[in-house]
Amino acid sequence: MFNRAVSRLVVGPFSERVVTEAAHAALAEIGGKVTCGFVFVSADYAPDLRDFLELVQLHARIPLLAGCSGAGLLGTGREEEQAIGFSLLLLYLPETQIHAVRLPAVGENDELTPETVRALAGRGSKDCEAWVVVANPFTLAVEPWLDAWHLSFPGVPAVGGLASGGRRGDTAFVFHDRELIEGGVAIGFAGGVKVRTLVSQGCRPVGEPFTITGAEGHLVTSLGSRPAFEALDTTFGALPPKDKALAQGNLFVGLAMSEYLEEFKTGDFLIRNLIGGDPQAGVLAVGALPRVGQTLQFQLRDRTSADTEMRHLLSDVKSDCPHPFASLVFSCAGRGRHLFGERHHDARVLAEMLGEHASAGFFCNGEIGPVGGHNFIHGYSAALALFCD
Repeated sequence: MFNRAVSRLVVGPFSERVVTEAAHAALAEIGGKVTCGFVFVSADYAPDLRDFLELVQLHARIPLLAGCSGAGLLGTGREEEQAIGFSLLLLYLPETQIHAVRLPAVGENDELTPETVRALAGRGSKDCEAWVVVANPFTLAVEPWLDAWHLSFPGVPAVGGLASGGRRGDTAFVFHDRELIEGGVAIGFAGGVKVRTLVSQGCRPVGEPFTITGAEGHLVTSLGSRPAFEALDTTFGALPPKDKALAQGNLFVGLAMSEYLEEFKTGDFLIRNLIGGDPQAGVLAVGALPRVGQTLQFQLRDRTSADTEMRHLLSDVKSDCPHPFASLVFSCAGRGRHLFGERHHDARVLAEMLGEHASAGFFCNGEIGPVGGHNFIHGYSAALALFCD
């Protein structure tokens, strides 16, 4: 009994015939047995969503189906930004237990504690070794939920994305089987398969690392006992001319996830927005809650850095997952051609580095994935779940 997977990326408006044919062909290719499936659709499918989900689930014989809307779709070696269509992944995992948890929308359960989250997750959740999550960013309190989820299942990776709408500002949506749901859904995997996760944040460190010596809420007041804005100004001033040009609007902060490294490099930081600064007060505002004693290093995001980091992370994965049989890719809507200046970058590099395999995904309104053993919400990132024997 071997794990198997198959994927389909279909571009075009909803058609009962096309959906039925794609589902039949996928079922035949996987051998007639399916454990679970993920499908991501363009927001244009909203009027026909229930018919679409019924056709997919019935004709591909999927006992558990989850997914959401996306501003673009990904498949094996392909990215279709702002496309109309759907991306489907079927998994046959004969030795794996699948556990589905519906995540409550704001107002349904506002008491997010480890106890309430474990009760919500139910029996079987404690055995899950990885989670795939899709959620609605407009109805789920994502960061509080992630914090409570981490305390409930410490060290267990959760990877996924936040639903996004279409070109006309269509409303985002999430579904579980044939039912639209308000908050989100988490699908857990226990035994029989290794789910390897990675998050490519697309940045490289610039300048020197600093110890945060003053912080108040979202403000960094001092770095290395000097005004934080002065440290930024010095770092920017020391950049080579090419990097100075790239840094306009592309400079971020990286917060080290471990203080015990002798040397920090790409991948050792949680990347967060540099919101602004006050040269008179000497402070910086960042999109996080930094703490005194934490290491901060400024980060530069550009296409070369993002490409290099993605390749580096995939190269690291090869040691324990050299040939994945499936993957789910959750890419920020700000990547793709906007970042790389070309189509298909992340999907193409994934296939190039780890070989072609069944793959599906979508362009997100935010990505979920672990950095330093803790699950976070990210932006301008690509979060991957790789399924390996």
